[in-house]
Amino acid sequence: MNTNTLEEKTAALVRQMESYTMEDVMVAFSGGVDSSLILKVACETAKKNGTIVYAATMRTKLHPAQEIEHAKRVAEEIGAEHIVIPVDELMEAGIGDNPVDRCYRCKKHLFQKMLTQAQTFRITHILEGTNEDDLHVYRPGLKALKELGIISPLADAGFTKAEVRSLAEKYGISVSNRPSMPCLATRFPYGTRLSYEELEKVEKGETFLKKLGVYNVRLRIHEDTARIEVDAADFPVILAHRAEITACIKELGYSYITLDLEGFRSGSMDIGLK
Repeated sequence: MNTNTLEEKTAALVRQMESYTMEDVMVAFSGGVDSSLILKVACETAKKNGTIVYAATMRTKLHPAQEIEHAKRVAEEIGAEHIVIPVDELMEAGIGDNPVDRCYRCKKHLFQKMLTQAQTFRITHILEGTNEDDLHVYRPGLKALKELGIISPLADAGFTKAEVRSLAEKYGISVSNRPSMPCLATRFPYGTRLSYEELEKVEKGETFLKKLGVYNVRLRIHEDTARIEVDAADFPVILAHRAEITACIKELGYSYITLDLEGFRSGSMDIGLK
């Protein structure tokens, strides 16, 4: 674990960006806080160097559809050139049966597409938003990034997620407190056959729950059971709207609806993996 102060890490991050933006660069941009911070610092240093920063967002059905428009707005707010790259992971990346190495296969496919796009702009550096915390949990996609030579400036500088949010707030980035939005395949156990129909049902269920005002939300699917994960502080909200939630999720086709008493935790489908 990097023990440098936030000020030291920030200085290291800026130095990296000053070097990378000596030429045009591409940032893998989801619109979340990690990639937004990278994009912001890259754009600030690119202004001094007279170069262009491209924010590349993948158009994928494994993320909610509205994420594309969200990413476009944030990229414009920060001042980057936004581009969208279409991809169909279920058809192209070999993840239809939700294998344990799904994240590796998916990341490799996505970034190979991005590398191809970068070549058309004669770009040699692609940056992405892995942070220090990601290095200490199950993240098979990190292997793909390393194999393809993708750069992770936040992890290189030792930024934890909390430090990313702190610096993003300092920079005035609008998404500094936005919850993480991992792909919808994480809502299903490994080995489950994935379909766009099932992914869409999860998206609809989570959208309904978010409209109730809860922060972190995951609707984990176990065959005909839908398991709701929210922060423990939001349990009263779920219970207060129990009838509406039950009606909504049953209408999506699930027979049993449960509230996970352990509460929200990232990667709960990874329990038991080594």
